[in-house]
Amino acid sequence: MASPSNCSTAPVSEFLLICFPNYQSWQHWLSLPLSLLFFLAMGASATLLITIQLEASLQEPMYYLLSLLSLLDMVLCLIVIPKVLAIFWFDLRSISFSACFLQMFIMNSFLAMESCTFMVIAYDCYMAICHPLRCPSIITNHFVAKASVFVVIRNALLTVPIPILSAQLLYSGKNVIENCICANLVQLSCDNFTLNRIYQSVAGWTLLGSDFILIFISYIFILRAALKFKAEGAAVKALSACGSHFILILFFSTILLVVVLTNVARKSVPMDILILLNVLHHLISLALNLIVYGVQTNEIKQGIQKLLQRGM
Repeated sequence: MASPSNCSTAPVSEFLLICFPNYQSWQHWLSLPLSLLFFLAMGASATLLITIQLEASLQEPMYYLLSLLSLLDMVLCLIVIPKVLAIFWFDLRSISFSACFLQMFIMNSFLAMESCTFMVIAYDCYMAICHPLRCPSIITNHFVAKASVFVVIRNALLTVPIPILSAQLLYSGKNVIENCICANLVQLSCDNFTLNRIYQSVAGWTLLGSDFILIFISYIFILRAALKFKAEGAAVKALSACGSHFILILFFSTILLVVVLTNVARKSVPMDILILLNVLHHLISLALNLIVYGVQTNEIKQGIQKLLQRGM
């Protein structure tokens, strides 16, 4: 909680984002690789979405789920990176009170939506490997539509109290956020934010924890079923079919774990490392979708080749 001496002035109407507080002189140089990665990642994701939309052979439930994942990554990237680049290029550090809490809501809800989408993708793999005969009748376009609605509603409803509770607190005096995003805002508040911390922790562990437990269980069943295949090479073929999903889930969970651990060990880990991880997470996740699926999935690879041939 902020000290009483910091709460004697008028309530703040905006916050100031200080990216990489210990290396501000490097920001112009950091903007070059960051902007390049941003445009490459957005281009890669847009290429993937257009390919799935135009290629008839890719208009299947699995690829619709991949489209949903790419859209979520694009929104997360767009809500963070342009503001970071605006700070680097034009020193536009200020962000309004309402915009800051809107960014907080989008980041929290869409991160949870991404985790939930990975859970649905793992279920799709489970059905394809463990119940191949029943899979076409269960994993349909209608199933994907209902799953998408569930992903959005569940995570939006359970994360919306986080910015609402935070916005009810009193903010006066200090308005400097040592980050590129609106994170840990409650630490600037003059009020007691224990309830905010408790709800954020419970919601986070409930949403992400339940998703990862179900993903873990799904892949245990997938591995067990694949190892029972007697035909030569059948196990490798079955596992490679879900290999792309597993790579993305592994990256997502690894980065999330690193961010959590660095937050826990905040005093021993430089703040700039944590900020850089947060920024890179949005870019690399977006770019990996095309890289992983383009390499692992022949249908997507062929679809991209056709798309490029049309443009020539």
